[in-house]
Amino acid sequence: MPGLLLGEIFPDFEAETTVGRISLHKFLGDKWGVLFSHPRDYTPVCTTELGRAVKMAPEFKKRNVQMIALSIDSVPDHLSWSKDINSYNCEEPTETLPFPIIADPKRDLAVKLGMLDPDEKDLEGMPVTARCVFIIGPDKKMKLSILYPATTGRNFDEILRVVDSLQLTATHNVATPVDWKLGDRVMVPPTVSEEAASKIFPTGVFTKDLPSGKKYLRYTAQPK
Repeated sequence: MPGLLLGEIFPDFEAETTVGRISLHKFLGDKWGVLFSHPRDYTPVCTTELGRAVKMAPEFKKRNVQMIALSIDSVPDHLSWSKDINSYNCEEPTETLPFPIIADPKRDLAVKLGMLDPDEKDLEGMPVTARCVFIIGPDKKMKLSILYPATTGRNFDEILRVVDSLQLTATHNVATPVDWKLGDRVMVPPTVSEEAASKIFPTGVFTKDLPSGKKYLRYTAQPK
């Protein structure tokens, strides 16, 4: 995203959506937010992605996360396409999804938020939105951004895993290692001294011996 760094306030905006006109910051309230874009409605990869997002919406809700999608299609297209998404999930083909979809037919938001994929164009030769993911904290600051090309579908289980890590590390002075999942042990950051670690982590700290002799690979149980 041009000009926006991790930790900076995510831009507020107003937009037409499948649930009416919204202001992003007001829509998020004091919750976390996952804003994700897709190239076009009525396309195969996007349908599988939105279908998976619908299936996982209850898990995001449990984590106090507001989901909201975006593409350059119109609200009527979003609503009609929602029937296909629900049908893909073997559900009743209704226009209702558990999260709104933003309509950005003039590409104003796509340009502002750096979402356009220059290599993927519609039938008119205009670039379409890439598969962006922005995670926004309750403080309205951007916590994470991921940018996929239009040709590569996302893994929403990974996005949920990242939310778990962000929420855990926002409240505890720990880090999560490779392939970490909720409930796995976590890592003690190098900025925490041995003395402080023994007080902060009552369950104990395990330090792995390494050829360098440096005691930086330290694990502890996930804080409650």
